[in-house]
Amino acid sequence: MEGPVFALIAVAGASIAVAVPCLLVAFFCRQSRRNLKPYCRRRGCSSPSGPALPVSAPDSSSWSFYGSAADACLEKLSLSDLAAATGGFSPDNIIGDGSFGFVYRAVLPSGTAVAVKRLSGDGAAGAGNREFLAELEVLGSLSHPNLARLLGYCAAGRDRILVYELLERGSLDAWLHGGDAEEGGGGEALPWPARLRVARGAAAALAFLHHGRRPPVLHRDVKSSNVLLGEGFEAKLADFGLARIVRGSPAKSHVSTQAAGTAGYVAPEIWLGVGATAKADVYSFGVVIIEMVTGQRPSWPVKAKIGEEEVDMVDWAREKIGAGQASEILDPRMGIGAQAKEMDEVKALLEIAWQCTDSAHKNRPTMEEVVTMLNKI
Repeated sequence: MEGPVFALIAVAGASIAVAVPCLLVAFFCRQSRRNLKPYCRRRGCSSPSGPALPVSAPDSSSWSFYGSAADACLEKLSLSDLAAATGGFSPDNIIGDGSFGFVYRAVLPSGTAVAVKRLSGDGAAGAGNREFLAELEVLGSLSHPNLARLLGYCAAGRDRILVYELLERGSLDAWLHGGDAEEGGGGEALPWPARLRVARGAAAALAFLHHGRRPPVLHRDVKSSNVLLGEGFEAKLADFGLARIVRGSPAKSHVSTQAAGTAGYVAPEIWLGVGATAKADVYSFGVVIIEMVTGQRPSWPVKAKIGEEEVDMVDWAREKIGAGQASEILDPRMGIGAQAKEMDEVKALLEIAWQCTDSAHKNRPTMEEVVTMLNKI
């Protein structure tokens, strides 16, 4: 009899040893789920104030969940919802593109329009997924009037999709150089007051990223196509796929020695392998200002006079500004006369751009200083 009794005791003990840890794990998981929303509120997250997005019950095989509190603050959308809203991701609905995928205009069942970015379908291992995670990490917990609002996301199979508020006036690039401007802007030239307003809005966004939050954020891809325009030409900075959150002072923190950005906008120290700092964003902002005032593309060389050698746009503009010849490089579509009040404003803005594009990053102003200078124009 002793043998069977000892056997029963051993089995019972083993069962208890397995059951207790399982019960503890289940308890803590349940508590974590209960505490997720309160933790999200402590982090400053809130439900998007934009349109309500359709939510479908996800099945376990088509959804990926990332364990950050920011994710819990975003709506979770099914791939079928977004496919229907974009007409099956029709090329006719493409309103923008980038190195990682296309942006589509989507219409929700409610009739509300949003922008849907479908990243390259390389799944969890590729660059598209890295951009997806970067945007969730940065925009999922940020709110500022001059940042494009992220409304929701979907990670289904190999698809990585982000949903943003739709800014019907399109990008600054389109208004300056054509493309979407012919549709959203009726082919009109962007007037000078609107350009100055855009400069102030973009500067406010970068100042917030660099100085208005802790830890600070480096955008690392500031350019005219990433500046979107609202109805009143308020600027909203978008596309945070290359952004990085840094620790310590943004002016001194180097997040990567790998070159990132777009040709024509990248600070010279990046090509030398120094690493990205907030001053690299400042340089890119200065390039955007020169682009707005001159109407020239930063990636295209400029020929100052017929027969002269082509030169880099920034070098060309800096030489003219330094020689007091700023009036010679203005976009004629702005219609600014030589003696007009607007000419003084343009020259003041170009002086800021001149400081921002100094080849020595230590000589560039901070974005807080840039905002102060812009407010004096």
